[in-house]
Amino acid sequence: MFELSKNPSTIDERAILRKLRVWIIALGAACLLAGIGVGAMLSGRPTVAQNEVQIARAPEALSASFAEIARRVEPAVVNIETIAPSPVLAAKDPDDKEDQSSNPLFEMFRRQSRRPDRGVGSGFIVNAKGYILTNEHVVQGSQRIIVGLQSGEKFRGRVIGIDDETDVAVIKIEAGRDLPTVTLGDSNATQVGDWVLAMGSPFGLDQTVTAGIISKKERETPYFTPFQRFLQTDAAINRGNSGGPLVNMRGEVIGINSQIATSTGDYNGIGFALPASEASFVYRQIVSQGKVRRGYLGVTLDSVKEEYARVYGLPEAKGAIIMDVYQNKDGQPTPAAKAGLETNDIITEFNGQPVASAQDLIQKVAGSPIGQSAAFTFLRDRDGKLEKHTANVVLGERPPIPQQEDSEEPAPPRAKEPDPKGNGLQLGITLAELTQQLSTEKRLTGVRGLYVKDVDPNGLAAEVRLPNGMQALGEGDVITRLNRVPVSTLADFQRVLAGLKPGDPVVLHIATYSGSLKRVITRIVQFTYQ
Repeated sequence: MFELSKNPSTIDERAILRKLRVWIIALGAACLLAGIGVGAMLSGRPTVAQNEVQIARAPEALSASFAEIARRVEPAVVNIETIAPSPVLAAKDPDDKEDQSSNPLFEMFRRQSRRPDRGVGSGFIVNAKGYILTNEHVVQGSQRIIVGLQSGEKFRGRVIGIDDETDVAVIKIEAGRDLPTVTLGDSNATQVGDWVLAMGSPFGLDQTVTAGIISKKERETPYFTPFQRFLQTDAAINRGNSGGPLVNMRGEVIGINSQIATSTGDYNGIGFALPASEASFVYRQIVSQGKVRRGYLGVTLDSVKEEYARVYGLPEAKGAIIMDVYQNKDGQPTPAAKAGLETNDIITEFNGQPVASAQDLIQKVAGSPIGQSAAFTFLRDRDGKLEKHTANVVLGERPPIPQQEDSEEPAPPRAKEPDPKGNGLQLGITLAELTQQLSTEKRLTGVRGLYVKDVDPNGLAAEVRLPNGMQALGEGDVITRLNRVPVSTLADFQRVLAGLKPGDPVVLHIATYSGSLKRVITRIVQFTYQ
């Protein structure tokens, strides 16, 4: 048997070969990676170039989209001219010794006064049989309505129905043929920043199109109703645009152009459109039954905000607070009163669905069938603890908007009272205790609390605003509670106020006499102490 001897030179050669193989493999891997990188760079160049071309063409594509949308929608946009009865001069008083009939200047004014008042607005066709949506204020008080189509044809329009709550009107023309229509889109799906087109007849210039974006959703404006939470846009809207459509990039109508915020009476970059979701509800109701019928609870509401949730120990800032339970004009209890709901109850659920805010509950109730029972879950404050309750309420029909009284009996004059000491200067308000005389003079009989004599314009309270921008607390209000504690004396108020530190929540329960409703109403003011 032979044994091979280990040759040192052979071992060294094998080691060198192994190292060489490793280097070859590493070099191959490096070449492969380099090839991949170069290929990626080469393949990326056309992509970058393509993106640059697309960017360069984006304005052209947007312009083409605007043009296509206008082409599709404009045939259904109408110009609305209205003629209202002319004002009539009062008949001559037979006891007037001065005979005006021989006065030529008087006769000239008399002839001019007989000229009819003319108005202009916009609208859009939503049904091929000639049904048109517009604003109520466009046709309000008109004696004659003339609707002009894109074709140049004009037809006499008649009002089918109106809704004061949303300022929407439905009118109809008889064209003798099917007319082009628009599609009502889902306004709830609209997002801030979306492109929109506003169409209509500003200053009577029919078939005008302007472009902008959605600036804000659910915007509340001064004198809004609970059903007017607008889409805000910077698309140019002027006088005559009222009633025209606000259109998204799919060519769907998402709003009715209704209001503008302006210091000059013309376009200032802030316009408001009623969302199509609300307009569609109004349209269906008017066409089917001639008027809008909404469910009614018979209360005034405020939303649970962060400060209220902290003061009352709620897990989250959700719910609707009952501020007042109405009585009907005939003295009969409202649905809420019949079911035993009370002021300061916090409604958290409606028919098993959570209630996010006062507005959310109003929408839920308004959209529910009249005469049917609805289940409410609510919290009631008892001895500093919130107890959970349920109630079934048979919803009534929401009454028309109460009309403002033409005049109100002036309150009798009173002597000036000296400013009290310790009057909540940390909040910037001057308070007075409600004496019997003050309660009678201010029609606040039965109210217990502190009367607000003055609000410092530079104080904290003056900075608290309502959603419509108006000051939340003012002269004539009565503070009945501060952070759940009843306050009927200045000492009560100062004791609670002294315990606050910056960052603490402040919840004021307010009572105020309403001249239009001829009774005391209540509300809540919520803010953070600074």
